[in-house]
Amino acid sequence: MMRYLICPLLALVSVTTCAQQPSAASDAVFATVPADYAPVVVPPLPDVLDFAGEPVPLENFDTRESLLRELATNMYLHSRTMQTLLSVTRYFPVIEPIMEKYGIPDDFKYLCMAESGLVPEARSGAGAAGLWQLMAPTAKDAGLFVVTGLDERYHIEKATQAACKFLLDAKNRLGSWTLAAAAYNAGVAGVNRRVQTQGVDSYYDLYLPEETMRYVFRILAFKLMTPDPSLYGFRIAEQDRYRPLSDYREVTVDDAAIDWSAVARRYGTNYKMLRELNHWIRDYRYDNKARRSFVIRIPNEGFRTGK
Repeated sequence: MMRYLICPLLALVSVTTCAQQPSAASDAVFATVPADYAPVVVPPLPDVLDFAGEPVPLENFDTRESLLRELATNMYLHSRTMQTLLSVTRYFPVIEPIMEKYGIPDDFKYLCMAESGLVPEARSGAGAAGLWQLMAPTAKDAGLFVVTGLDERYHIEKATQAACKFLLDAKNRLGSWTLAAAAYNAGVAGVNRRVQTQGVDSYYDLYLPEETMRYVFRILAFKLMTPDPSLYGFRIAEQDRYRPLSDYREVTVDDAAIDWSAVARRYGTNYKMLRELNHWIRDYRYDNKARRSFVIRIPNEGFRTGK
């Protein structure tokens, strides 16, 4: 019996010894690491904040804690948030003039960041698509072309126009831009029903589904981080930011049976670059029996190199 007891004890001593050796080495390594290495910090909150000119009641504990949650969440989603911040210089110059034309407050560009991370190819599990994450019925109501092989929810300018139309209608029906932002997530009817049931007219007083209760605070988090990312731990040099993709020309295609790879070659480019400038093209071919005309963007020489 003693023989069987000795073997497990030896094994235990061996395992314990092996486990202790890396610990000593790790202690030596960590002793050389600066005290400020990879700090996890509480993000700074402003004293005063607004959304689209409407005050955010930061004097309320629940408001401050909700904002803190979204700031911390996005601060420590390092790679995703970094990519979103790098994309600002590519897509804001496209969507800002359209929003201004429709009278949409500038703060709604941060809604776009919260929705898609400024990824024009983004698609959610629920089927929302594009930079503004439009659902197909909403897009079609706004006049966008959504069919197999072609989907204008991925057309940045047209999708921005559709989003602006939705937000204007939501503002008119709900009475505030903040509720309009919430409605972009939960729908106008869903927000209005809760306003009527609960007898309040402020987003910050409403009890909503969790995603919607976090939604405006996520937008506000991007509003705070974008102007000066370094305050929130992101070191971004101007030369790191993504450049606008504006070096292109437009041509019209109205073939009865469109082969997009052939179209790309016809104009001296490739299918990959054609899709980079025309995200709404969703397949290699489109059976254009109606002979619909499509304006497509063709990259100029030097498009990929910036020269």
